[in-house]
Amino acid sequence: MTVGFAFTGSFCTFGTVFPVLEALTKKYEVVPIVSANTALIDSRFGSARDHWARITELCGRAPLSTIGEVEPIGPKKLLDALIVAPCTGNTLAKLAHSIADTPVTMAAKSHLRNGRPVILGVSTNDGLAGAAENIGRLMARKHYYFVPFGQDDPIGKPTSLVARFDQIPQALSAALEGRQVQPVLV
Repeated sequence: MTVGFAFTGSFCTFGTVFPVLEALTKKYEVVPIVSANTALIDSRFGSARDHWARITELCGRAPLSTIGEVEPIGPKKLLDALIVAPCTGNTLAKLAHSIADTPVTMAAKSHLRNGRPVILGVSTNDGLAGAAENIGRLMARKHYYFVPFGQDDPIGKPTSLVARFDQIPQALSAALEGRQVQPVLV
């Protein structure tokens, strides 16, 4: 089985996501995909170069990082499932409105043409504010599944939501069976 694993720019969660990616590479062939922000932005959570190197090391191949590189995913049926983790509020909005102007959103659009699952690991500071509408839209759509998520800091960041990234394997297994892992809100 071949699984796409797409990173978007919630850099603070990369340290939690990398061990899950590593575990998945032991079970599946993993095709890494990165957003332009992931490929280019250095943050207090690490440099773009270091993130690129870590993803390449774990997956045994460099990430796909352009729209042109990911567009063949659907026509060539390259993936059995696509995981987007972390999935930012920006990416949620684009997916909810069928905007495919980044490598990650184009990968999802291309992959969805085959009716195969897209698993989203939400990480957004406005999940219970502006991004809530987009989460709801995607929950109502076929072939979108969510990694269980909840508030990460209800007092300090009352609208912030983050997926329980360690539950990506369970969410993937359920999505491959056509069902949403439960409970989705934790």
